Amino acid sequence: MVSTFPNPASADLSRVRLAIRSIQPQLVEWRRRLHQKPELGFQEKLTAEFVSQKLQEWGIEHQTGIAQTGIVATITGEKSPSPRVLAIRADMDALPIQELNEVSYCSQHDGVMHACGHDGHTAIALGTAYYLQQHRQDFAGTVKIIFQPAEEGPGGAKPMIEAGVLKNPDVDAIIGLHLWNNLPLGTVGVRSGALMAAVELFDCKILGKGGHGAIPHQTVDSVVVAAQIVTALQTIVARNVNPIDSAVVTVGALHAGTTHNVIADTATMKGTIRYFNPAYQGFFSQRIEQIIAGICQSYGAKYDFKYTELYPPVINDATIAELVRSQAEEVIETPIGIVPECQTMGGEDMSFFLQEVPGCYFFLGSANPEKDLAYPHHHPRFDFDETALPMGVEIFVRCVEKFFDRG
Repeated sequence: MVSTFPNPASADLSRVRLAIRSIQPQLVEWRRRLHQKPELGFQEKLTAEFVSQKLQEWGIEHQTGIAQTGIVATITGEKSPSPRVLAIRADMDALPIQELNEVSYCSQHDGVMHACGHDGHTAIALGTAYYLQQHRQDFAGTVKIIFQPAEEGPGGAKPMIEAGVLKNPDVDAIIGLHLWNNLPLGTVGVRSGALMAAVELFDCKILGKGGHGAIPHQTVDSVVVAAQIVTALQTIVARNVNPIDSAVVTVGALHAGTTHNVIADTATMKGTIRYFNPAYQGFFSQRIEQIIAGICQSYGAKYDFKYTELYPPVINDATIAELVRSQAEEVIETPIGIVPECQTMGGEDMSFFLQEVPGCYFFLGSANPEKDLAYPHHHPRFDFDETALPMGVEIFVRCVEKFFDRG
């Protein structure tokens, strides 16, 4: 396929790359500083202060305190007048995990860790802001860089959108990346359409009738009812979802009873649902409750049911995905290069931005087993190869220049 985004001459490639690689020590320094001071969602005060300090130091206009701790930086190019606006999004929050890495930049906050790479995302966004500010003559239009809180939950994208980060000036397209230890260093996972799944949750409490384990006929055994529900829920994907589509129904927690010879009065379960096709929104909540209600009725039990639609699926626009792919091909020099069919049932609230404007979210490979940097995301020993940082900056910068050049 011929790209609609032809790549620049090799001299331009070298110019951008050399300038970005020269700030590699700063990228690592910023990332490690952020890694040492991790903060949970909507608590990213130190992180926001650090980001704001750097932006102010570089003379970059920005707003703080958006959706509590979010920041939006605005950089306008000087190459030629253009009304177009491209947004770049990076998340800032960490996870409630005790870090087990023995490194000089280990988390200094007990029980909190950057175990998903958001410290790297923030450093890449800072590096992009710094480069663009120093090279405003090389691009037209306006770039908004969105530093978002609370991606890991309860979600910072939606409140930032509601606060108007895509307005004044109005954003025409948005891009973002996720450092990805499921791919090796030197690869990029990018595709049009669904990249990541919707995330939905359910909580259910089975209300039975407890009693003596030796006299079951006097009870309504909540454990038996719950077991039947867990098994029946697996038929949803097997028999109610089109086999062409992908979906997951997982019961992640089931709790009931206290000892050997007591039939439990209640049982509680928690689960998650994942799917790519937006057409299934609303379907799983209805079908899961139908199954629960039917089984409870047949056993004489009652139930309490709560369903939460957390994040919609991440759906990439074909044109912006092609922009990212065409520029990533020039940055990634390994034989594997671009991984076009990279998908995951993991979720991301970047999806809310993509519902508002065309955009692309992509994976930047960051695993390096030779350096023992291949632990999975959310693992207490998660870490990534920091040579991915300038790759992320370069992809963003090239996308900015090409987005505005295309007009």
